[in-house]
Amino acid sequence: MRLLLVLVTLGLAGCASYYQGPPSDHFDGRRFHNPEPRIERPPFAFLRWLLTRDPGAWPEHVPLAQADRPPRRVEGGMLRVSFVNHATLLLQTRGLNILTDPVWSERASPVSWAGPRRVQPPGIAFDDLPPIDVVLVSHNHYDHLDLATLARLQARDAPRVLVPLGNDAILARHDPPIAADALDWGDRVALSRSVAVTAAPMRHWSARGPFDRNAALWAAFAISTPEGTIYFVGDSGYDAAMFREARQAFAPIRLALLPIGAYEPRWFMRPVHMTPAEAVQAHRDLAAPRSLGIHQGTFRLADEAYDAPRQALARARQAAGVPAACFPAPANGEVFTLPATAALASPCKVPAAQSSQRSSQSPP
Repeated sequence: MRLLLVLVTLGLAGCASYYQGPPSDHFDGRRFHNPEPRIERPPFAFLRWLLTRDPGAWPEHVPLAQADRPPRRVEGGMLRVSFVNHATLLLQTRGLNILTDPVWSERASPVSWAGPRRVQPPGIAFDDLPPIDVVLVSHNHYDHLDLATLARLQARDAPRVLVPLGNDAILARHDPPIAADALDWGDRVALSRSVAVTAAPMRHWSARGPFDRNAALWAAFAISTPEGTIYFVGDSGYDAAMFREARQAFAPIRLALLPIGAYEPRWFMRPVHMTPAEAVQAHRDLAAPRSLGIHQGTFRLADEAYDAPRQALARARQAAGVPAACFPAPANGEVFTLPATAALASPCKVPAAQSSQRSSQSPP
């Protein structure tokens, strides 16, 4: 009965159309899609996964080891990054406070009584947030677009909210409506005199219910500063060409925020979720001196065990010769500070990009 109620709620949440516009290489006039190769799943794949799941162990609750109380502003070129949870990060630099995919709700779900429930509190209490200037939302899945949190932010700070095409319609239908600017891939927006953000390709998909699949776009965000680019990927499958194009378009990459969780089973998750090893390869493709492994540790969304992403990341780093300090998987509340200087402190030097062979099992 609970599952039936969830499905009914999802049906009500889903809308057939969020966006109207001219066709492009990722929009056919009705639905969005990834450039070739497109993501195709056999019929009833989701049902097959539900019926054959073999999930690893997750704790019921993980105490918060550290809570961050960020400063009101960080001026100049220093970058302060606080990992809140999942894909939610507070980025502070050049006097701006930027939040990515903010989720403070108890569940990543359309309802409060079912769906993935957090196992760890946010690393920053909502009331301890400084005034938020900009919110970046990568796509409309419930673990990334949390309407309750966005409404709280709008009521408190009225930040500028930037979303991929179509997601603004979802926010506008909320009660009360949430104002947002919609961006297509390649659109660039100035946030201040020295900071701008560009929406960039991300290999994923979107849906809030069963009837709105890919009716709204998904996007990574490249935040350009005088000290280099902060490249945020909320959720994506691995695509070597995509990451190398980002390297060319947004160089130098100062910091990459890359997802490392929700990747099992591979037959189902491969097109849309990277493994930690693929994230390390993306780190190298981007020539990023530093990366953070996000999209882990808060919501149980797939079949790998709670500690599996961190353990797999450690193995992948070692195999690739990437020092642990240059690509950690942070805990909720953990803070990282990058100095304003463009000089790269040892041992985090720009890694050499390596070629990846295209295979029938993984996007290029």
